[in-house]
Amino acid sequence: MILIVGLGNPGKKYNHTRHNIGFEVVNILAKKEKWKKSKKAECEYIRKQISNKDVELIKPMTFMNDSGKSVRYAQKKHNIPVEKIIVVHDDIDLPVGAIRISKNSSSAGHKGVQSIIQELGTKEFVRLRLGIRAKTNDFIPKIPTEKFVLKRFSLPEKKLVKKAINLSVQAISFALEKGAAQAMAEYN
Repeated sequence: MILIVGLGNPGKKYNHTRHNIGFEVVNILAKKEKWKKSKKAECEYIRKQISNKDVELIKPMTFMNDSGKSVRYAQKKHNIPVEKIIVVHDDIDLPVGAIRISKNSSSAGHKGVQSIIQELGTKEFVRLRLGIRAKTNDFIPKIPTEKFVLKRFSLPEKKLVKKAINLSVQAISFALEKGAAQAMAEYN
């Protein structure tokens, strides 16, 4: 089984914010299937096949900074090797519309990713990062990062975000079929 984790914050007030772009990707992977709730794992999940692979999609409901708890629970429950975990999340260092796939990289200050690294005791999992940085840097001195990531995308950014989300879904399917290394070569 492969674990695909979309990072975000639970609750309607966080829907479609920059920090919840990971939730949006796994929602598309889920298609129209209904999310189930796990109180023990503190997440929503769906088990299905994607690209002829058994996967479990999860959305931690712990809030971003404690995402590792849900990931560790699902990983241990299904005895999933860490290299078969794909974490999908926002990246403020990448411009809106950009995606990058990486493996064995630091959290780069992302608290959700840091929580996963701490809970798993390794950074050997695959990460699919979606850019959320605005095209202009004028906002940076005015808005702290913690507040910026909770903002919604502007109208012009929404088209770029939609393309990035769809490209991410394709990249995940490609990675499931051909492996993370080939997906990096193809999509980075």
